Amino acid sequence: MVGCGKMGGALLSNWRAGSESFTIVDPNLTEAPDGVRLVSDRDAVKGEAFDVVVVAIKPQMIADVMPAYADIVSDGGYALSIAAGASLERIGTAMKGTPVIRVMPNLPAAIGKATSGVCPGAGVNEDQQSHAMDLMQRAGTAVLVDSEDELDRVTAVAGSGPGYVFEIARAYVEAAKALGFDDKDARTLVLGTLEGTIAMAIQQSDNTLEDLRNSVTSKGGTTAAGLGALNGDESLSKLLRETLQAAYDRAVDLR
Repeated sequence: MVGCGKMGGALLSNWRAGSESFTIVDPNLTEAPDGVRLVSDRDAVKGEAFDVVVVAIKPQMIADVMPAYADIVSDGGYALSIAAGASLERIGTAMKGTPVIRVMPNLPAAIGKATSGVCPGAGVNEDQQSHAMDLMQRAGTAVLVDSEDELDRVTAVAGSGPGYVFEIARAYVEAAKALGFDDKDARTLVLGTLEGTIAMAIQQSDNTLEDLRNSVTSKGGTTAAGLGALNGDESLSKLLRETLQAAYDRAVDLR
């Protein structure tokens, strides 16, 4: 693993459940997780061969840093990139033709609940693809996509998604406080409601979200009144579409 920031560290904490041995190359890291080898520079792995080189550095560093790692990829090995916004072509060029798989995880990887997109590049074989999917599924849920455009859409929905959810939860808590609850009780009520509702939607996946919403909405009742204010004019639906489109457009720009 070349570089090991917050996302790299979060993924590594889940990946260690497998049989692989991991080496981190990171001059800024002073301590590695138990059972993980840490070295400070490329020279420390000179002459070694690795089945997977994980690209976990900032995208702007790829052209300068990654060419030095192309010759340590073993026969049949591949590069796995978590560098947001760096295209398959850019990474493949830096890695001198090494097969590349891009992944887009999201923040809940830190607790083993990531939702990730996995995008294989040209030359990736079934074994490499299967291994990458296994790695990402150890960190949560993974979806295989066919193109970088689809991965950009995953980025808009899931990669950036925790930010939207945190903001919705924050606004929900503020609204509860405006209704008279203190911060602690407002947070407990809101986060407990979100947690239970999402768990119910997952467990009752045979029901549509519309059906589940309707099951708690009585005509003329409190929920109906609240929903009318929330999205009676479809403004929330429109806002969410605009949110995802803006994130997708930016992902395309970064590529």
